[in-house]
Amino acid sequence: MSTPVEVVNHMMQQDRFSQWLGIEVLEIKEGFSKIKMTVREEMVNGFGIVHGGITFSLADSAFAFACNNRNQLSVALDTSINFIKPVHVGDELTAVASEVHNGKSTGLYHIEIFNQKNHMVAQFKGLCFRTDKTLV
Repeated sequence: MSTPVEVVNHMMQQDRFSQWLGIEVLEIKEGFSKIKMTVREEMVNGFGIVHGGITFSLADSAFAFACNNRNQLSVALDTSINFIKPVHVGDELTAVASEVHNGKSTGLYHIEIFNQKNHMVAQFKGLCFRTDKTLV
C-alpha cells in the first residue's frame, strides 16, 4: 500500500504543468497538501498583475494532491475560486488544501492561497469524483 507522500511524489513526476509552475511540495497527509511556488515574469497578464489562471492552477494542484493521496484516482467535478488580492511577480504563493468531506464517491476540499506576507490572496473550493482506479 502506497503512502500519501509516495502517491504525490509519483503524481509530481508525471505532472509537467506543476513542474513548469515550479511547485514545491511542503507537506502531505491523508486528505491534506501544502505546496508553494514563486511567481515568474511570464505569468503576468496584460494588466501587469499575475494571470488568475496561475493562482487557480496552484490551488488546483494542491486540490489534486489532497484528494488523490490515498491512492484512489479522483478527478475534479466542480471547482471555484475567489480572488481576494492581486498577485505580483516575485510573490511566493503557498496553497493549503484541507479536506472538508471524504465520501465514497466524492470529496470536498477547501484551498487557501497565501503570499509571502501571509496575506490570503485567494480561496478555492473543489469537489472531486472518486474512481475505482489507483495511481501507484
